[in-house]
Amino acid sequence: MNDRKNEIIKATLELAAENGLGTVSMQQIASKVGITKASLYNHFSSRDEIVEEMYTVLRDMSKKKAAVGGVDYNKLGQEASMKDILMGTVGSYRSMVNDPDMFLFYKVIMSERTINKVAAEIMAKETETMINATKSLFYALEVKKIAHFDDPDAAAFSFAMAVHAILDYESDLKFAGLDEKLEMMSGYIEEFCRIYGREEKEKTK
Repeated sequence: MNDRKNEIIKATLELAAENGLGTVSMQQIASKVGITKASLYNHFSSRDEIVEEMYTVLRDMSKKKAAVGGVDYNKLGQEASMKDILMGTVGSYRSMVNDPDMFLFYKVIMSERTINKVAAEIMAKETETMINATKSLFYALEVKKIAHFDDPDAAAFSFAMAVHAILDYESDLKFAGLDEKLEMMSGYIEEFCRIYGREEKEKTK
C-alpha cells in the first residue's frame, strides 16, 4: 500500500476516534490529510471502503508486531500441555488486538456496529476468522490425542465466543480505568482443559 493511502487510513481512524465514525465525512478526511476531496476519491470511492481497507491493513500490521503466525500442528504436544497451547494462542491474539492502533480501531468499530452495516460486517468477519482458526486447532488437538471433543465444531465455537467475550470485557475494564482481571482468561482455559484435555482426564482416573 502506498504512503498516501496509509495517511488516509490514519487520518480516518483519528477522526473516528475523536467524534465517532458516523460523523466523519470524505471532506473532513481530505482536509486532515491535506489533499482535495477529488484527490481522495482517486484512492477510495467511499468512507466505507476506507474502513474496510483499514481493517485489513491494521490487522496485518498488528499480527506482524505481535509475531502471530500459523500454528505448527506437527509440533503440537511435543513440548507443551493443552493449557500451554491454548494460553499461547490466546496470548498472541490478545497481543494483536491490544496493539494501540488495532485497539483504537476496534473501539471505534464496536461503538458503531449496531448502527453501521460495514462495522457489523467487520466484527462478524473477525469473529468468523477466530472461530475457523479455533476449529483447525481443535481438529489438530484431537488428531494428536491431546484433547477429545464429542463435537469439535461446537467446542471450537463455544471456546472462541467465550474468549471473544472475555477479551471484550478486558477491553471495557481497560477503557474504564478499572482492574483488568486478566486471571479470568487463565481460569477459563484451565477449566476448559479439565473438561476436554486427555492429560487432565488421565490424572483423574
